[in-house]
Amino acid sequence: MTARAAVILAAGKGERMKSPTPKLLHKVAGRALLDHAIDAAEALGCEKIVVVVGAHAPAVGAHVEKRLGPAAVAVQDPPLGTGHAVLAAKDALAGFDGDVIVTLADGMLGAPAMAPLFDLRADGADVAVLGFDAAEPGAYGRLILGGGDVLLRIVEAKDARPDELAVTACNSGILAADRAVLFDLLSKVGNDNAKGEYYLTDVVGLATEAALSVRVAFAPEEDFQGVNSQAELAAAEAAFQARRRRQAMVDGVTMPAPETVWFAWDTVVAPGVTIEQNVVFAPGVTVEAGAVIRAFSHLEGARVGPGALIGPYARLRPGADIGEDAHIGNFVEVKKVKVGKGAKANHLSYLGDGSVGAGANIGAGTIFCNYDGFDKFDTHVGEGAFIGSNSALVAPVTVGPGAYTGSGSVITKDVTGDALALARPVQVEKAGWAAAFRARKLRERANRGR
Repeated sequence: MTARAAVILAAGKGERMKSPTPKLLHKVAGRALLDHAIDAAEALGCEKIVVVVGAHAPAVGAHVEKRLGPAAVAVQDPPLGTGHAVLAAKDALAGFDGDVIVTLADGMLGAPAMAPLFDLRADGADVAVLGFDAAEPGAYGRLILGGGDVLLRIVEAKDARPDELAVTACNSGILAADRAVLFDLLSKVGNDNAKGEYYLTDVVGLATEAALSVRVAFAPEEDFQGVNSQAELAAAEAAFQARRRRQAMVDGVTMPAPETVWFAWDTVVAPGVTIEQNVVFAPGVTVEAGAVIRAFSHLEGARVGPGALIGPYARLRPGADIGEDAHIGNFVEVKKVKVGKGAKANHLSYLGDGSVGAGANIGAGTIFCNYDGFDKFDTHVGEGAFIGSNSALVAPVTVGPGAYTGSGSVITKDVTGDALALARPVQVEKAGWAAAFRARKLRERANRGR
């Protein structure tokens, strides 16, 4: 297979977002728009990826550098159009021999929609362009076609004649060509147009004039989800969620109210899982077969084992590892704790840093006191242990297998297996105190009213 590279255009200012956060770092399904574009390029098999960023948004360049390394960053300064942006990546691709696909960082377009461009290249097209038929073409560039899939030129809407504006075949902004051919064509692009910019689209007309083969592949319009405003960001999120919910149900996940379930980009849910209403998955969650996620639960960075029951109103934070058939109930928060098979924490508890052994029972109101203001410490509850209600386990501490702690205890020392630990004040009873107290308070009130 011919080697592949990608140039991702990410230099736009995104002023319509009206946000201090650069547009491309806004998230859909818990992942930055830019990362979605990089994911697609990697899924296409691109061995080299160059992201063209603007000097106005150093945070975008830093984001790329962190993920792909400094060699993946090319800066367009000043911004002089899409053709000029691709030229900014020329040095980064020096020495690369193969096909280059030019993509957009804010398009939310997956690899399957772009893959046909490489098929056209393999079939002899010198330049392959991705298009779509638009119900309302608006400001999109128009694809002027010859016979079949032959593309003659692309006309920007601002430069189009009335008959060209009537064309519904539109340019996606994505194309592929051999690296040497692409940059040779770009070197000939001028800026004699309404915006005074160097258009990437002009390479099509130049290729046609040079008797090169230019062909077009089409994808459904709904696959193109450009994001230029907060409203379009929300629309992209909605579109992602709709696709993900449909796929989950096709895969065998039961959701009585799918429109209320929100997935992250990397959520993994096995067939046979039930997800009730108003559940949110943040990134990093895996749910195994037979588990039930009950209503109003929030999961992030967690694993839920087979047959486990989570919620309602549960919160699993990063590092939560819930074992087979374990129960994490209402208003229970788990963070960085491995919960063993069949263990239960059914009510009103915080479990942070440590482990809970198989079959253990965590009583209502139990707190793992894991933080002293500077450092975190672990709490370990052994297999079959029983933690009484309203217990505070002050880490670092271990409760041995089969041990009990009395309700209301503050456990500060290790408890040996099968022992009972009690750590609470001795109850003192003063006979008649309450009656005397009430009588005194009533006399005081009566005297104040005279």
